[in-house]
Amino acid sequence: MIKINNTLQPIEHFPAGEQRLTLAVQSGTSYTVEWVYEREDELITLLYLCSHIKAQGAHLSVLYIPYLPNARMDRVQSGSEVFTLKYFCQMINSLSFAKIYINNPHSDICMALLHNAEDAYLAGGKIRHNNDIILHLLQRLELDPAKDILFYPDQGCAKKYEGVIPFPFMSGHKHRNWHTGKIESFDVLGAQPRPPFNALIVDDISSYGTTFLHAAKKLKTLGADKIWLYVTHCENSILQGDLINSGLVEKIYTTQSIFTAPCPAVIEILEDIN
Repeated sequence: MIKINNTLQPIEHFPAGEQRLTLAVQSGTSYTVEWVYEREDELITLLYLCSHIKAQGAHLSVLYIPYLPNARMDRVQSGSEVFTLKYFCQMINSLSFAKIYINNPHSDICMALLHNAEDAYLAGGKIRHNNDIILHLLQRLELDPAKDILFYPDQGCAKKYEGVIPFPFMSGHKHRNWHTGKIESFDVLGAQPRPPFNALIVDDISSYGTTFLHAAKKLKTLGADKIWLYVTHCENSILQGDLINSGLVEKIYTTQSIFTAPCPAVIEILEDIN
């Protein structure tokens, strides 16, 4: 879904499949673009529309991308792997936006590859930050720093929020079989709270939810009572995983960035946090 100056852009197609796009542009005007990712072929639409805006003598001021496509491909292991994130960012940079807002990108590499990028998002007409959501949930769930914890599934996530979110935390370390892709064991690091305690698991993205299933199981063995999960970007594939029906998490919170499936009761989309 692509909006230009808050207007959704219709996409028509010729019989052979090519896009037929129309956009009236006023020369000298600044345009803001919002791309809520649904399919990768929207990148072509974005390039067409933004190139048209520039060709008509207008300016591209701000690009909002709540979810950054290809963010997981932020490194390559061999010369045969295609560095899709790098080439994606090169195409976005070619449009010369004055500012780009990305909500909770997967790593610092994402931000380093994009020009004029900031970790923030647009909600209710305001620029917000992912930390705002975490602080909102801590208050909403009435978590008590004297007995409850935040849980970060890996060290990278823990380093990102340590010192930024003032709340006691523990972190995880998963041992994955790189041949099968399966998580074989999951360790918990940090000072363990006295049971019973409640926990909010926090991370940037979820596919099938396997990591969070292992984390929740481990936290339960340590005496966790209620467990919630917040992931900024929740793929529809979570509905195919075991976490949804495990009964281990009270609620899964996410944003409107990429979850488009019918929403079960255990998932809540956070539209705004005012």
